[in-house]
Amino acid sequence: MSARTLTIWSVTLLASLAHAGGACAQSRAREDAAAAGYPEKPLRMLVGNAPGGGSDITARNVADRLSDALGRPIVVDNRPGAGGAIAMSLAAQAAPNGYTLLVVAGSDLASAYVRKRLAFDPRRGYAPVSQLTSQYYLLLVTPALPVHSVRELVDYAKARPGALSFGSAGVGSAAHVGLESLKAIAGVDIVHVPYKGIGPALADMIGGQLQLAFASTISGTPHVKAGRLRALAVTKAVRAEAFPDLPAIAEAGVPGFELTNWYGLYAPARTPSGIIATLHRLTVSAIDGEPLRSRITKGGAEPAPSASPAEFSKLLAREVARWEAIMKLPGMADSLRL
Repeated sequence: MSARTLTIWSVTLLASLAHAGGACAQSRAREDAAAAGYPEKPLRMLVGNAPGGGSDITARNVADRLSDALGRPIVVDNRPGAGGAIAMSLAAQAAPNGYTLLVVAGSDLASAYVRKRLAFDPRRGYAPVSQLTSQYYLLLVTPALPVHSVRELVDYAKARPGALSFGSAGVGSAAHVGLESLKAIAGVDIVHVPYKGIGPALADMIGGQLQLAFASTISGTPHVKAGRLRALAVTKAVRAEAFPDLPAIAEAGVPGFELTNWYGLYAPARTPSGIIATLHRLTVSAIDGEPLRSRITKGGAEPAPSASPAEFSKLLAREVARWEAIMKLPGMADSLRL
């Protein structure tokens, strides 16, 4: 290579690097500018379940604290149905400007990764902000059902195949998958009735149309304390501090059973990183502060803000791997119609 050619090549390379650096700087400047003026109007927080469920209650508590911190109203927009897919689709298609947020259960988003024929791409649709909570579930039955333990429930169901029914927040929800797993392990036949949220399912349980369900501690605890529903066990691997008198299902007759979940906050993909950073900082501050921390713990869940959006993204990757394993269990894909 001649000296003249080398000089031309070097100049071209430097120009290209300068252009790339300038483009990156311009991009960062645009994102900084977007974050600096954010927010200028009210925000919308999508929830994929009907009012009264754990994700809805969590979203409203978080929205209340975030609204104070941002100085703008946050409207919680319930779009129930399709296992949360309606709200997830709306969030994935929303403008990436920080004015549309999504609160979703880890199970709902992870199940979307393994579903077929969805109208949106869950793998590319969202920018993670932070995990909000970590929670287990309560196994609830109606007071009219003559069972007071997991063992009694299993025996009752075995003696009456197909006579009992359980409600869930929709096909593929954690409550659905959990009870399908319980059925498989215990060898019982219980009919699934999907709803657009666990709130309506619990209402029908109280009304006598259903006999049992898994409900998050956030949504189920008020009904247990009021005597409207009876809790038989928790779905943690061991007993929970918040419910010391309730056994874990694994120790109460169904060895190896465990069901946990989490709620998280997302924005549409390509939302400026400066806005994501602002939302993450304020969300973590809200969850770590009062009164939100106490509200979460009193409901039986655990505050679990992410150290960073990147750390939250790793959590989802682990959840997806767990769901891919669940789908390989005999008959599970057929029962979930995925």
